[in-house]
Amino acid sequence: MTRSIHIALDINGQRHELDVEPRVTLLDALREHLTLTGTKKGCDQGQCGACTCHVDGRRVLSCLTLAAQVEGRQITTIEGLAGEAGDLHPMQAAFIEHDAFQCGYCTPGQIMSAVACIREGHAGSDAEIREYMSGNLCRCGAYNSIVAAVRQAAAEAA
Repeated sequence: MTRSIHIALDINGQRHELDVEPRVTLLDALREHLTLTGTKKGCDQGQCGACTCHVDGRRVLSCLTLAAQVEGRQITTIEGLAGEAGDLHPMQAAFIEHDAFQCGYCTPGQIMSAVACIREGHAGSDAEIREYMSGNLCRCGAYNSIVAAVRQAAAEAA
């Protein structure tokens, strides 16, 4: 029988303490233990990007990250992007304005990667945006609208 470990995770500005098995991924800790279901479980193998969130400001695939690995680090999920008053993050607003989603399943991961794309300076051209966002798959094919949303949010951030 696997013994559980006690961890404290700093998520979206709040500290959460929980007991989990050492092999629990950040994705499963978010969704199953803390009911933060905005981060989606797609392939569970690090290939689709649906589970993208930020750890210390850098994007990570939460399905490939053990929860215990990120103890003491700042974790941001899609639920943590909006402002305190509930106002949308500029990237969320751009996704709505450009209709950059259809079914919406990949949208949280797309938005988290898009925010990192701009923050890390990879939004200089449509080709660069496409390359940087290539780890996030969209079954509905909303890629042109996603690029337009990233381009708009990058222009507003400049």
